[in-house]
Amino acid sequence: MPLLKDEPPDPVRSLGELFAIAAAMEHEAATRYAEIAERMRREGNPKLADVFERLSADEQGHLDGVVHWSQKTKGHDPDPARIRWELPETFDDEGAATTDPKLLGAYRALSMAVRNEERAFAFWSYVAAHARVPEIQRAAETMAHEELGHVATLRRERRKAFHAERRPLGRRQADDDGGKDLAALERRLADLLDPLATQASPQERERLEGFAAEARRHADELAQSLIAMPGDRSIAGPPDDPVALAELLTDRYLEAGDALRDEEALRRVQAMAGRAIARLAWLRSDLPELQKR
Repeated sequence: MPLLKDEPPDPVRSLGELFAIAAAMEHEAATRYAEIAERMRREGNPKLADVFERLSADEQGHLDGVVHWSQKTKGHDPDPARIRWELPETFDDEGAATTDPKLLGAYRALSMAVRNEERAFAFWSYVAAHARVPEIQRAAETMAHEELGHVATLRRERRKAFHAERRPLGRRQADDDGGKDLAALERRLADLLDPLATQASPQERERLEGFAAEARRHADELAQSLIAMPGDRSIAGPPDDPVALAELLTDRYLEAGDALRDEEALRRVQAMAGRAIARLAWLRSDLPELQKR
């Protein structure tokens, strides 16, 4: 799993161990973000300090949730002594702790946070896939699902930061052609994944064929629906790289979720966004290795 620098050396054996691992990961992220925030404020970048302080507070909130879950389920706080092996690295500040604050911005900071949450998603997906008892599998899947929610939130904030920093001309409006545009992008993604599936191992082939089929289902739903999706006239043509295309689609679904006001349309688009995020996380982690073969 290339998204992780190292895979867990052994399956998680108990809920107590799972809670301890989750608490350790969230504590590290909260602490590291707080340290970067302090440095940003000390070196005269209060706006960026606010971004990292918010990230730290979010991670502290996640930690509090894990502690509450442990207390409710096991009757006590997570116990670090339950961790039997060194945790794989899921947090990477990508040089933010030492980079000149003038070279940083909210978009870069949030991009780093997005990748950290995607690594956490990959970690919990791996734990769930290798769990030996249903209880551990379900708990790990819950953690992975929560990380996807964090990814969606951070990607939305990152997109806002991008527009704020770039100050684009005019505001892109939702239009009736947006759904058709997205349908074409989904079909393009399916066409890119089909040949890759033929080169993959049986397990990878099944996953890629599933993503291609899902992309075509999305395309059919978008083409037949009356949902007004955001159009994007700034893109001359769809990317030829499936990961880049999957990322574009993820951002477009999240953007649609910000713009839509119809409750039923919003529910459908949010479901698509969730599947698109999961798809992107898998493609980003496993596809580069497959393409090297």
